Amino acid sequence: MLFIRKIMIMLAVLGMVAALSSCGSSPKKIKVLILPKFEIGEMKDDMPGEAQLYYEQYLDGAEEYEIPGGYKDNKLYVKDDVALYVTGESKVGSALSLAAILNDERFDYKDAYVISTGCAGSAVETSVMGDVFIVTATVDYDLGHHADSRDLSGDDETTWFHDGNWDDISFKILNQDLTDQAYNLVRDTELETTPKTRMAMQKEFENAEWAGRDPKVVKGTAVTGDNYWKGYYDEANARLISETYQCPDPYAVTEMEDNALAVALERFDMLDRFLVIRCSVDMDVFMNGMTPEKLWKEQGDTDLSDEENEESAGIFETAMYNNFKVGRQVIDALRSGEIR
Repeated sequence: MLFIRKIMIMLAVLGMVAALSSCGSSPKKIKVLILPKFEIGEMKDDMPGEAQLYYEQYLDGAEEYEIPGGYKDNKLYVKDDVALYVTGESKVGSALSLAAILNDERFDYKDAYVISTGCAGSAVETSVMGDVFIVTATVDYDLGHHADSRDLSGDDETTWFHDGNWDDISFKILNQDLTDQAYNLVRDTELETTPKTRMAMQKEFENAEWAGRDPKVVKGTAVTGDNYWKGYYDEANARLISETYQCPDPYAVTEMEDNALAVALERFDMLDRFLVIRCSVDMDVFMNGMTPEKLWKEQGDTDLSDEENEESAGIFETAMYNNFKVGRQVIDALRSGEIR
């Protein structure tokens, strides 16, 4: 009888241990996943890149996780119900990072919202440096057909040609109810500029009324390309691509990741919970007498965070704060259920 009692006690203890072990291995629920693409220094206490301000607000002291298949040496930071991962740049790099994150069974993203955040170039005549964009659609700049203008037989200013075979991945219309909620929440946010930036805009665009306005929150389409383009003709391509796919808002910003992230999220049945918040740190045309040769051949690598950089005209750090000022409101509203 004593032996049977001991066995029963042992089984009860083992059951408790198993239950505790099961609880301990339950996937950690994530409410908001923040995806910046790069950080220019440390994750806190220096000049901010795309990640730092969000890290300081939501992830300081967070648990850190290696993500198998993720970007080399980058960690997934998790604290409470918020996670952040620096994906790396480009369509392939960022999409692979996102897929690795979502495939990690230690975390539960079933109800998570994904926010792509970072800097971008923006459209001349409809934006100024320092603007923050709530993106309502993403398009792929590279899918389709491109021709060198010297090979064209006509006088068209565009060099891109639509190919419907890729329409399943070449553009994504985001959840319009979600983007509208986010935009209506932040549309009146006061954003900053710098005297240097304002002077550069007014000088370059000859005191045009649009170029002298204060930065603001704007809705628009993001054009994703793996090449860092500028100029009148490529801008015409960006506008044509956005119009061809009948995006709900005009082309506004150009970047290197968002359509790829949207495609990846659709594969995981999460596209309806995707938001993109981008800030403008340069224009999509050549400024200050720059040419492609001067900018990319003679000057070499581009560092838009450099205060002396002629493209960004001193706006980079201010734009990072503008982005965070908008993004923080959206994240807090998602966590509280004000936006859903």
